[in-house]
Amino acid sequence: MINPLKKAWTELVQPLLRRPREHQVAALCWREAKEGDGIEVLLITSRDTGRWVIPKGWPAEGLSGPELALREAWEEAGVTGPQPAATPIGSFDYGKTQEAGYDLAVAVQVYKLHVDQMSETFPESTQRRRAWVSPAKAATMVRERGLQAILRAL
Repeated sequence: MINPLKKAWTELVQPLLRRPREHQVAALCWREAKEGDGIEVLLITSRDTGRWVIPKGWPAEGLSGPELALREAWEEAGVTGPQPAATPIGSFDYGKTQEAGYDLAVAVQVYKLHVDQMSETFPESTQRRRAWVSPAKAATMVRERGLQAILRAL
């Protein structure tokens, strides 16, 4: 005989506790290296903890993934370039800490953006720092393992 409490837990309570992942779009901003061969990628600091991240944001009605990546790159890092390709170069998961103290599971689609202009004045310029580094160095600076793998693959 099936225990009714166990059945209620399994069928009713557990699904409520398992939340689907939220989705974000990110821009992996890159340029030709100033010195030597290869490329550099742009990292920015997060507004809350100051850890190194790439520009990313929540979906916006009416914007495709590449369009959103381009907008986030401008707002958070002050860079622009041609619209990224329609296909993301990869994705990674992370836990976004909420004000209530729990982590929200987020899946991030990453679009590669070739930077051709950089501005000193942009919407979040007073809230973030920027750093151009090699992809290998960037992989050691970010916390998310999936993002580290994307950077190492460059």
